[in-house]
Amino acid sequence: MRARQLEVFCMLMRCGTVTGAAAMLNISQPALSQILLNAEDQLGFKLFNRVRGRLVPTEQAEELYPEAERIFSELGALRRRTMDMRYGRSGLVRLASTAPPSMSILPKALLAFREAHPDIVVRSLVAPVANVIEMLRNGDVSLGIAMNNLPHHDIDIETVGHTELVCVMPAGHRLTSLDRIGFADIGEETLISYRADTLPARLLAGAADAEGVSYAPAIEIDVSITALPFVRDALGIAIVDGLIPWDQFPGLVHRPFQPRIPVPIAILTSRNRSLSGSHEAMRDCLRRACATLARDIRGATA
Repeated sequence: MRARQLEVFCMLMRCGTVTGAAAMLNISQPALSQILLNAEDQLGFKLFNRVRGRLVPTEQAEELYPEAERIFSELGALRRRTMDMRYGRSGLVRLASTAPPSMSILPKALLAFREAHPDIVVRSLVAPVANVIEMLRNGDVSLGIAMNNLPHHDIDIETVGHTELVCVMPAGHRLTSLDRIGFADIGEETLISYRADTLPARLLAGAADAEGVSYAPAIEIDVSITALPFVRDALGIAIVDGLIPWDQFPGLVHRPFQPRIPVPIAILTSRNRSLSGSHEAMRDCLRRACATLARDIRGATA
């Protein structure tokens, strides 16, 4: 019995009349009667007898109906599921983020996304930008977000905002008395900051060169959050991104770094794979979260 024949059989069992079943299935009565006849021909036995203008199920129909109803319900569920996936109302969202956006932008985006799409499962991974790009290429994730907008031939880069660098130090440090901290203020300090091949390090090196000083961290990091225990244990002061919520860590103080060095925030997608409706919805939430962050940064620095 084919899917359409199954639908007609189950609806006739529910309604008891051709008129009612045809209305429920939104087809004409002759079309429904023809589908029923084809089903009976294929089965080799009758499913209904006509008694005083009504359809009366045969014994075979009564025996088949419970299993047919179960399959009919599953087909309906499958159709609803596929429609939900088509329009981004269910499914699985797979994304990867570098650590700073995962601690600031992603929670805000997820809050909005979960409110609108509570039935969609979100699989969130945290990794360095090189791994995020590799996962996009392999199809392990469909969305990436990173503090990096350098081009790649097979990756679409959408710059959706910027963050600024800050100086993080232990509470009570002499630099906490300053409103802003520059290269001239940290000459005697042990510097904790990004290793040379990262984008923030290149930006810092360019700014330092413009002031006639060198950028040479004594302790190199590739992810800003790794500076936390070093600063907390007074190993030095750190110049890191402002995406990490440094205020949430007791014993640490941060100040804006001067000159202002904006670091890009970008959404990454593969050029070789289209986004599903649910991934499109998540990308919109990421965009809005970045826009909110930008307003917060402007308000804090105004």
